[in-house]
Amino acid sequence: MSEENLYTFENKDYRKTYWHTCSHVLAQAVKRLYPEVKLAIGPSIDNGFYYDFDAPFNFTQEHMDALEAEMRKICKEKLKLERFELPREEAIRFMEEKEEPYKVELINDLPIDAVISFYRQGEFVDLCAGPHLDSTGRIKGNAIKLTQCCGAYWRGDSNRKMLQRIYAVAFPKKDELDEYLKQREEALKRDHNKLGRDLEYFTTVDSIGQGLPILLPKGARVVQLLQRWVEDVEQKAGYLLTKTPLMAKRDLYKISGHWDHYLDGMFILGDPYDETKECFAMRPMTCPFQYQVYLNRQRSYRDLPMRLGETSTLFRNEDSGEMHGLIRVRQFTISEGHLVLRPDQLEEEFKGCLELAKYFLGTVGMLDKCTFRFSQWDPANPNNKYEGTAEQWEEAQRVMGQILDDLDVKYEIGIDEAAFYGPKLDIQYHNVYGKEDTLVTIQIDMLLAQRFGMYYIDENGEKALPYIIHRTSLGCYERTLAYLIEEYAGALPTWMAPEQVRFLPVTDRAADYCADAAKALEAQGFRVEVDYRNEKIGKKIRDAQMEKVPYMVVVGDRDMENGTVSPRHRADGDLGAMSMADFTAMLHEVVDTKAKK
Repeated sequence: MSEENLYTFENKDYRKTYWHTCSHVLAQAVKRLYPEVKLAIGPSIDNGFYYDFDAPFNFTQEHMDALEAEMRKICKEKLKLERFELPREEAIRFMEEKEEPYKVELINDLPIDAVISFYRQGEFVDLCAGPHLDSTGRIKGNAIKLTQCCGAYWRGDSNRKMLQRIYAVAFPKKDELDEYLKQREEALKRDHNKLGRDLEYFTTVDSIGQGLPILLPKGARVVQLLQRWVEDVEQKAGYLLTKTPLMAKRDLYKISGHWDHYLDGMFILGDPYDETKECFAMRPMTCPFQYQVYLNRQRSYRDLPMRLGETSTLFRNEDSGEMHGLIRVRQFTISEGHLVLRPDQLEEEFKGCLELAKYFLGTVGMLDKCTFRFSQWDPANPNNKYEGTAEQWEEAQRVMGQILDDLDVKYEIGIDEAAFYGPKLDIQYHNVYGKEDTLVTIQIDMLLAQRFGMYYIDENGEKALPYIIHRTSLGCYERTLAYLIEEYAGALPTWMAPEQVRFLPVTDRAADYCADAAKALEAQGFRVEVDYRNEKIGKKIRDAQMEKVPYMVVVGDRDMENGTVSPRHRADGDLGAMSMADFTAMLHEVVDTKAKK
């Protein structure tokens, strides 16, 4: 990056530093106006920043307006940000004197050898690792906007206190903020969490639980269509379909390493610490189950690659504060697969996985907005979350890096983003608010085969260990549905729309004609409804438009006399009278080619 762009929002690191400093300005404003409020945490995020507060009152719009004004004042004061460190006991005492219990807890939870640093700006001091801008004067006060206040459990734990989280965003220029707010207004119209409910794709019920959405008939139909399509394409690509249990004893997860590395993320049935009794866990991933297919009998080098695919329902105990519509849930279904292969087959099979993922994402219209991340381990990770030796990781990452370069994949590197058993390529996507999530992942695993004894007999008659690729092709179907709703503002392409055609009889006399025409289309596999309501045709058309139905077929007396139909497209409008044969042929062209209309 050029020198002149180092201190602009084109530099991701500078942007995060700017927003992180803004979070401190927000916290300082809160403490100035409402000193009784306790501070929790305030990081930068993908699309701005937030700060969590424990306040004896609920923040209202009036509070938010006052805080914005105070933040502008702090920026004008041009307060210098100064970093200093304290020994653990002194740091604890320092925050106890300030009556900041959440900061005390954070300090107590730091590793014993951690450097405990603080940042001071004027009268305000906050526990923070940094980095920060050198002065609040670097921030454009009139380009700050507090966008939302909502509840957030302390440390994402539903058993802890509910705090108030204030979200905000800031830019170096006022016109950049104005453009962002304009885009945000459009995002609100596309937000799947609202639009998906309004269009009756899904719902949630308090008595069922957070992160456990119910797919209504429309949403269930779209997911079914995607699943069948993926399974059919994967079968043609040489994948063998499996169907494995939704749970297993802890013994399986101990072999795979998930028990040691992922226990907090699993739903446990029984006491995980009582070895005298059986204990089960709902599966958070499918790999140790699919390995049993490979292990069913002795394998030869001639059997490889073995490509195993499954439409898998998984369960992950996500933090309650992370739940969001269909994008982050606790039960979800994924297009999961595992390829067991010889080392000499790795690049070709990895390429096949990537091409398959790009085909699916391209066909549904999402690939152009995807980015790629080479997720690597962090040898300095304090939680020691990785299996294997440094040499094994360096070799796995060297091989994967070479493959990505050979395939000309443009990627960013994500340190400490790898799976515990190997590096991965994550295909990333942003929701309408700019929040990034992983859609598809392709992982290289050189470790788990040995744990499971997954040997094959090589061409010399010797036992050899295979490599494994963990991959998805369209990722999590619930998340994909959410992004499709946002991408198309609810107007899904005809080939995947839950309802493709709606007949609108102008009079009662046309009802039977519409019913016969609808049956003819249904017999060819189209999804069709007839609006028999005793309403004016204008209302029927408006309702169909509001429900994003791709084709509305208006049928009146003239159509009955001429044996025609008069279709309308939700975007293109009136298409004119045509024969049913011509209309059917047009539908086949749109659906069979998976056109994006």
